[in-house]
Amino acid sequence: MSVATELPPRHMTIPEFLAWAEAQPDLWQLRDGEPEMMAPAADRHGRIQAVLAGSIYGHLSNAGSSCSVVIAPGVIPRVWSDRNMLIPDIGITCAPATGAVAMPDPVTLIEILSPSNEAQTRANVWAFATIPTVAEIILVSSFEIAAEILRRGPDGNWPKQPEFVGTEGVLRIDSIGFEMKLREAYRTAGVGTELA
Repeated sequence: MSVATELPPRHMTIPEFLAWAEAQPDLWQLRDGEPEMMAPAADRHGRIQAVLAGSIYGHLSNAGSSCSVVIAPGVIPRVWSDRNMLIPDIGITCAPATGAVAMPDPVTLIEILSPSNEAQTRANVWAFATIPTVAEIILVSSFEIAAEILRRGPDGNWPKQPEFVGTEGVLRIDSIGFEMKLREAYRTAGVGTELA
């Protein structure tokens, strides 16, 4: 991991953060006005991310969908939107590309949980839930074959508890009509084998 060209200022707005982050060699996100460097994905994490994104892309392409899947998009929560730009592992939007830094109108956000980032990742869920267009938030484990799915109800509210999907379960993304056996997301990651 390289060192930032300068120490990050504290208490930045999004425009200040974007101007500063553009000159940095690493990936950063902004949480409550404070820049946070994003660590490179561990091997398992990256492999799961790649398989999921590739499977979603294939589904959208085969369906002729106008929706897109993006790896590590910037998303801006509705609450404290002037000082937060978070970076989930995968985002799905059905809005046309804008060329902006932040993903427009995300419908689904996916995070991959690693032991080293679980608390921070779970904190992101609260922020993601404030984005009006987000219908699903999915947390996929990198250390066991498991996922947690939060789906916004027809009344606009979030459930009290996530839906849990295990080893033999199916991962559904209702907002884009996607389904895959959860186990398939781990096929190159060594989870559930001798590496687990």
